[in-house]
Amino acid sequence: MISSIEGELVEVQDGRAQVRCGGLVYEVMIPAADRGRMSTVVGQVVVLHTIHLMEGTAQGTSYRPRLIGFASQTDRAFFELFTTVKGIGSRKALRVMELPVGRIALAVAEGDIDLLKSLPEVGKRTAETIIMELKEKVAPFADPGSSADATGTMVREAVAEFAQEAIAVLLQLGEPRLRAEELIDRVTRADPAIETADGLVTAALRLKQLA
Repeated sequence: MISSIEGELVEVQDGRAQVRCGGLVYEVMIPAADRGRMSTVVGQVVVLHTIHLMEGTAQGTSYRPRLIGFASQTDRAFFELFTTVKGIGSRKALRVMELPVGRIALAVAEGDIDLLKSLPEVGKRTAETIIMELKEKVAPFADPGSSADATGTMVREAVAEFAQEAIAVLLQLGEPRLRAEELIDRVTRADPAIETADGLVTAALRLKQLA
C-alpha cells in the first residue's frame, strides 16, 4: 500500500501528475480541482497523499495498478467517501471534484442541487443521489466559508475591478458563473502580478485547457 509520495513534479497533463522519486517517475491521477494549482509548481518537490488501487481493463481480464493523489489527507478521505455513492467510480469522482472539497461537502450538507449540477457529469438525478447517500456523513468535510454565495461574495470583494471584468468575459464565453469565478480565483492566486482583464482571461483559458 502506497499512502503518500514525495518527489519532483515533472509534468501535469490530462488529469495526471508525473512525480520523480529518485530514478523512478510515478504517474498519479489527481482531482480536477488540483490540476491548475499543480501546474504552477512543476519542477518543485510535492507531497501527495495517495490511494493505491487496481483498475480493471475494459475486457475485465486483467488489472493495472493506479495511484490517485491528493493535496491533503482530508481530500483523500472525502474521495473515499464520495466513491461510495452508487454510480460514482474513481475516475468519475476525480472529474466531478472540480471544486474544493469543503465547497462540495457543504453543498451536499445543505442539499444544494444546483451547485452539484454545475459539476462535470452530474445531472439532477445524480445530485439527488449524492445528497441522499452523503448528507449525514459530510459534516467533517463541510467548510461554511466555501458556500456558493459566500465564495462569490468573497471573490467580488477581494479582487480588483479588472478581475470582475475577466469573470464577465468568461460568462460571455459560456462558462458557468461558479466555474468562471473559480478559474479567476486560481489565476489570481497563482500569479498576483497579472493586472489586466485580458491577462486574466488568457491565463484562465490556458488553465482550463490543462484541466
